[in-house]
Amino acid sequence: MKKIIFLVILLYFTNILFGQNKKIEKSIFNIQVGLLGTWFNNEARLTSNISLRSEIGLDVAIFGGERFGNTKIFFAPVFSLEPRWYYNFQNRISKNRHTSNNSANFFTIKTSYHPDWFVIPNNIINVENQISIIPKWGIRRAFFQSKFNYECGIGLGYERFLATEGFNNNNGSIALDIHLRIGLNFKN
Repeated sequence: MKKIIFLVILLYFTNILFGQNKKIEKSIFNIQVGLLGTWFNNEARLTSNISLRSEIGLDVAIFGGERFGNTKIFFAPVFSLEPRWYYNFQNRISKNRHTSNNSANFFTIKTSYHPDWFVIPNNIINVENQISIIPKWGIRRAFFQSKFNYECGIGLGYERFLATEGFNNNNGSIALDIHLRIGLNFKN
């Protein structure tokens, strides 16, 4: 009887040590569109529940004149880098919910840079160099375990306009970041 109990315990711990331990995807390339832009990004696994997301895209900005009679809409380039911590990934696995394409809730600190290279259309406004750092909470889910996904998130942080003096000016403000995106994944 002792040998059977020992064998069961040994098999149990062997299963824990060498069984499949689901992790976030090793690398995902993604194209996403939303109400306020379009983006191409890569999410690379750093640990079993932390990834690093790098992104390039075009953000939409709305610039309103007096009583919105002179409202202008334009696109400006943006570069972002954000480490993501998928905090409920293992919990979703234990409840037999799908985790394909990194379907889980996450916390992140999004760092974005908007250069003053160009805007589309180019005759509307000049965009100043700006950088923002925004802690965010979000969710990411795949549609029916397919390559299509949706993602939404919200965060409050700080943005700073970089004039010729760099960080020595007083051009900083509170920044709100809300996103709702639909995308298509390309696993590497």
